[in-house]
Amino acid sequence: MKFIWPEMFWLLLALPALAGLYLYVLRRKKKLVVRYASLGLVKQAMGNDLHWRRHVPPALLLLAIAIMLLAGTRPTAVVTLPSQNQTIILAMDVSGSMRATDVEPNRLVAAQNAAKAFLKELPAQVRVGIVAFAGTAAVVQAPTLDREALNAAIDRFQLQRGTAIGTGLMLSLATLFPDAGIELDSVPEKRPASRPRNTPIGEAGQADKKEFKPVPPGSNTTSAIILLTDGQPTTGIDTMEAARMVAERGVRVYTVGIGTVEGENIGFEGWSMRVRLDEEALKDVANATQGNYFYAGTAAELQKVYEALTSRVILEKKETEISALLALAGAALAALAATLSLLWFNRIL
Repeated sequence: MKFIWPEMFWLLLALPALAGLYLYVLRRKKKLVVRYASLGLVKQAMGNDLHWRRHVPPALLLLAIAIMLLAGTRPTAVVTLPSQNQTIILAMDVSGSMRATDVEPNRLVAAQNAAKAFLKELPAQVRVGIVAFAGTAAVVQAPTLDREALNAAIDRFQLQRGTAIGTGLMLSLATLFPDAGIELDSVPEKRPASRPRNTPIGEAGQADKKEFKPVPPGSNTTSAIILLTDGQPTTGIDTMEAARMVAERGVRVYTVGIGTVEGENIGFEGWSMRVRLDEEALKDVANATQGNYFYAGTAAELQKVYEALTSRVILEKKETEISALLALAGAALAALAATLSLLWFNRIL
């Protein structure tokens, strides 16, 4: 826990003074008390618990004052709150290797089912778009709140050749920021050595006409990209170049690897190919954008990954000022002290 105004802790020194004042008032009352002929009868009439009850309301009030003074220091804490993510892009691999049956019934169907279950669990106000990529990438569904349209888009996936992970990332970014002028054709497959790392890419490798200032990675709390693939990049935009540009927009990328890390030969339309999951590349993408990497070797594991992703994109940890909560707790204790005093003694403290 941190404190924005730690100098306000000096106010807590008033608590011992208040406690001393309370003890002083008690002693004054003892001196002024009227002497009854039979003190025992008075005690019997008032009950045996009078002694401790008389101290409860003042103690609660003192605690309420302490909490309110603590609120004055403006404490902050890391708490889990509902995320402000409003748009999520599902970037899904539809390369030929997704027909492999090592994940039952096959990788593509398992990915489709998991994605649909993920959509079902998302809050209704979250917009979702879908990008499918293989040798190229395409927006199969623009960001929308219509879950039926999203499910229909997932069902329309068609397997193709090639794996252009970087292109899928860039198209996802362009879909999130349609007015930013992000052009896929202008992004090289490898970063030019002469171009500064923080300079946005524009036409023919030159800087964009529109001035763009990078933001810290992961700072964008209104957007996220979930990237699922079973292979390694074979064509298209350089994956890390795309990840860098996504990171400069502050968007987190959560990468999901499905398939065989060791690699295997898979037949597709009369020809065979060697496919291998490039976990290191997916981890690098996630790390560069302050996201997370997940591996799913079975359909059940993939389902669990998407369940975990639901909480990641809906809930997030933030350092938040909690002075208002402390002030509310102090007010509640003060109200409780006054209520008990009225019930027991027909007066407020």
